[in-house]
Amino acid sequence: YAKCIGLAFQVRDDILDVSGDVEKLGKTPHKDMDMNKVTYPALVGMTETKALCQQLVDDALNSLNGFDDRADPLRWIAQYIILRNH
Repeated sequence: YAKCIGLAFQVRDDILDVSGDVEKLGKTPHKDMDMNKVTYPALVGMTETKALCQQLVDDALNSLNGFDDRADPLRWIAQYIILRNH
């Protein structure tokens, strides 16, 4: 769960750096590109990056199969990562 969530958070951050709004992000978008950082969108494109982020979240959620509703906060965190816009 933690490995998938951590990577999904970073992948989503890469997505937001490309497509995010400065008002929502609270930081300047395209900063990674301007600094020539290697990011998922730069390597594989935005479509594949979004699919990877979704797959990581799905894998995190699947790792919680078998846990009861006490794991719901972890499920919420996983779903939030894919939806966050800042």
